[in-house]
Amino acid sequence: MHLLINIIGFQIGWFACVLGAANYVPLVGPIVVAVVVSFHLSQASRPLCELMLVCAAGLMGAVWDSALVTAGLLEYPSGNFLTGFAPFWIITMWMLLATTLNVSLRWLRKRTIFAAVLGGFFGPLAFYAGSEFGGVIFVDQIVGLIVLALGWAVIMPALSVLSARLDGMAVVAASEVGCV
Repeated sequence: MHLLINIIGFQIGWFACVLGAANYVPLVGPIVVAVVVSFHLSQASRPLCELMLVCAAGLMGAVWDSALVTAGLLEYPSGNFLTGFAPFWIITMWMLLATTLNVSLRWLRKRTIFAAVLGGFFGPLAFYAGSEFGGVIFVDQIVGLIVLALGWAVIMPALSVLSARLDGMAVVAASEVGCV
């Protein structure tokens, strides 16, 4: 049941972020994401570990998407708080993605090549879908999709490895306190 809730929560958060940004109400998505992340953390056996993963993914996303903006590959119509940086709502989408890493995407662990292939395909696909809804603009769509594919082929395996180290969803013995 938690798996289904995780998938549905991710989808609701994704649509809230993209459609909110596309309709110039970029705060809607982060509010929905905050609810999803809060619920996720309430279900964790070690919420601090999961929170560290969520924050690490948000930081990773902020750096990566800001690099894409600075390189002139992507533009965002709303939610930009600083020129050259990713908008706040896309950063929260990275945090939302982190909620799936130890639940619905847990199976990607130890499947590095598969994680790279899936990341290289579904990462750009999500951005393409977001562009169709109006949440993101490709300055040059082909180049943007290629760069996204290459980046996500590295990012997804990295997130999978990080999620294994910061797995707050796994039930552990009372003697295990740390995250790593």
